[in-house]
Amino acid sequence: MIPPSLTLIVYGVTINESITKLFLAGVIPGLVLAGLFMTYIIAWHYVRPAERPSPEPTMTVSRMLYDSRFLLPVMGLVFIVIGSMYFGWATATEAAAVGVIGALSLAALQRSLTFDTFVASLMGATRTSAMIALILMGASFLSLSMGFTGLPRALAGWIDSMNLSPIVLIAALTVFYIILGMFLDGISSVVLTMAIVEPMIRQAGIDVIWFGVFVVVVVEMAQVTPPIGFNLFVLQGMTKHEISYIARTAIPMVLLMILMVVILVIWPELATWLPENTRKGPRV
Repeated sequence: MIPPSLTLIVYGVTINESITKLFLAGVIPGLVLAGLFMTYIIAWHYVRPAERPSPEPTMTVSRMLYDSRFLLPVMGLVFIVIGSMYFGWATATEAAAVGVIGALSLAALQRSLTFDTFVASLMGATRTSAMIALILMGASFLSLSMGFTGLPRALAGWIDSMNLSPIVLIAALTVFYIILGMFLDGISSVVLTMAIVEPMIRQAGIDVIWFGVFVVVVVEMAQVTPPIGFNLFVLQGMTKHEISYIARTAIPMVLLMILMVVILVIWPELATWLPENTRKGPRV
């Protein structure tokens, strides 16, 4: 959720919304969700002391500052890329180009830029771009097909005739995305449903920027819900635990994300305040 978020990028491209505004909207909710996770971990630390991990070796402040010097150039590059979009100095595409040039410059200065690493980075970027392009192409085809069938308009009209409140609609979509996330990854859930869901939320008068943050929260549950949860399998490979054990321990995190949805419904300003009060640049 905290920029740069691939899910927010895909969502913004799918509904033709400003990526910069979506990035701004995700900052505060992302920090709140991170705070919820940290609060749970701290509480678990004191409630179940027998299951505490082994303490890490202590490190002095001077040693920590000395070792963190290697992170400063990378953090500076991140702030430049994200800040150029926030302040309106560059579009999302131009900021990406700045990030590429900055990353190549840092690699060259650190003498880690070789022909092999350059080719490997190009191939990795090409694979990712091709994957996203194919997904968006499929989503565009689905949107066009839905337009010919008139299904989005019919669904929007049906919802309007039912006079559902936005809260009831959000509750229904939360359940819908949780079930869908059990079988699809987050990005697929977004691109395969936006053709139908976007007219529904617009008809209900729900802010599309706020809904983008909501979508990120609910589709990220797909990463930790069985039977197809990417993060569950990653943790299984790292910890060597059974997938059933990891899925059970992930349940509190899912509940915290559901709590985050409730918080967003009660205080929608968490997602809308920053985009509405940030100085607008000449371009988006």
